Amino acid sequence: MMNFSSILDRNVDRWPDKELIAFGGRSLTNALFAGRVHATAVAMREAGVRPGDVVALLLQNCPQFLEAAFAANCLGAAFLPLNYRLAADEWRYIVDHAGARLLVSEPDFHSSVDTVRAELPALEGLWSVGDDAPAGWTPHERLVQAHLGETAGVAPAEAHDVQRLMYTSGTTSRPKGVPITHGNLLWKNVAHILEFGITAADRTLVAGPLYHVGGLDLPATGVLYAGGSLVILPRFDPVAVLETIAAERITNVWLAPAMVNQILALGDAESYDTRTVRFVINGGEKMPVPLIERLLGIFPQAWFADAYGLTETVSGDTFLDREHTIAKIGSVGKPVLHLALRVCDDAGRDVGPGEVGEIALRGPKVFHGYWRDPDATARAIRDGWFYTGDVGRLDEDGYLYIDDRKKDLIVSGGENVASPEVERVLYEHRAVLEAAVIGMPDARWGEVPMAFVALKPETAATPEDISAFCATKLAKFKVPKRIEFVDALPRNPSGKVLKRVLRERLADQDK
Repeated sequence: MMNFSSILDRNVDRWPDKELIAFGGRSLTNALFAGRVHATAVAMREAGVRPGDVVALLLQNCPQFLEAAFAANCLGAAFLPLNYRLAADEWRYIVDHAGARLLVSEPDFHSSVDTVRAELPALEGLWSVGDDAPAGWTPHERLVQAHLGETAGVAPAEAHDVQRLMYTSGTTSRPKGVPITHGNLLWKNVAHILEFGITAADRTLVAGPLYHVGGLDLPATGVLYAGGSLVILPRFDPVAVLETIAAERITNVWLAPAMVNQILALGDAESYDTRTVRFVINGGEKMPVPLIERLLGIFPQAWFADAYGLTETVSGDTFLDREHTIAKIGSVGKPVLHLALRVCDDAGRDVGPGEVGEIALRGPKVFHGYWRDPDATARAIRDGWFYTGDVGRLDEDGYLYIDDRKKDLIVSGGENVASPEVERVLYEHRAVLEAAVIGMPDARWGEVPMAFVALKPETAATPEDISAFCATKLAKFKVPKRIEFVDALPRNPSGKVLKRVLRERLADQDK
């Protein structure tokens, strides 16, 4: 059985009374959760959901998110996690492009969904999680209770069948649909279980949003696959993360760089008991080295696995092994099992150690193409390789370093400047809270680095101070030629810095 939802019945058979999910003071055992999933699947089948259909989930973190996701898979359907921070028109586009038949949501989003409902002819049903179900919405819990004790079965699934659809953040255009297959997920789970030694004893803290591969797959789906448990927070809060780790004896957690920043900003972060944490996965954007060093002080027993990955690969493509945390600090490590990685020039040829090029990936965890977008697929996948658009380099030992998005590489007087390298130095300044570097047009050099900097509260610095500091640590052509202070960097809902917005701001200033 390739169908991911088949793990539920297996875990019930092995450990029926073992806690599977903890959320808001409530505990769901394997048996209780599986019963609710089957009841949900029976209700979905009665609502007309069939194999190959898409069920959209517009939910904040809650057990019902996973119930609906597993239920859709039980029927041979795919689920579509929607970013709840998007605007209604963005949801409309994604739901329409995906062709979703059913949408499961909650009261916070009812009115927004209702404003675009008429523009979604393929959407046949609206289910509401919670007590409030207005006209046109069906209460999810009423359906579950009506079918408890019934079994939906598990539809057979092949490796190429779609397990879910996830849409990229769309920083440059409309988001692209990424079909993740049951085979993609299986090979991702196998690779991560072997990489981290995940077992049924592991307890994962889900602190990031479940609509994101970080929250859902690093390493939550792998932990479920192995029979472990999830402790889910409704939303990220740095104090709640540390308190929950201590109270629930958490063994692993995924933290995006912006989440790490908030934890590091706490004055008493080192006072919490984090000794049960075996590993912390970081991902989403390159994390500055000074922050890695500080994080190790808060999680003294943990392996900090700096990672690289994409939605198109179910994420978690490379991890920095524990033995080289210090020796290779700043690297995102080596590829996981059954994943090939190359660094290529513009002609698709491999570059040598230390040379910068585009990262290309191939393997069974890599997607096969974008949803209903053959042009984007043709641009991204060539000769069986997925060209990521990310720029990096391999050292002599085969360790990967991420330098930048391809479009973010600054070419100054023929010299390549990778903005994370400059950002790393900016983060080392005592007054800098966060920083982002882009290319600024220059009549002589073509372009030069420019930095947008947010200062820490109750600190002061001038552009000249920061420029002089950078000059002590960087080659002259890498030092930002302009430094502009901002209250905060613009980020998309997944936490990535929107350098496109910074470029637009610069262009407006120079008009």
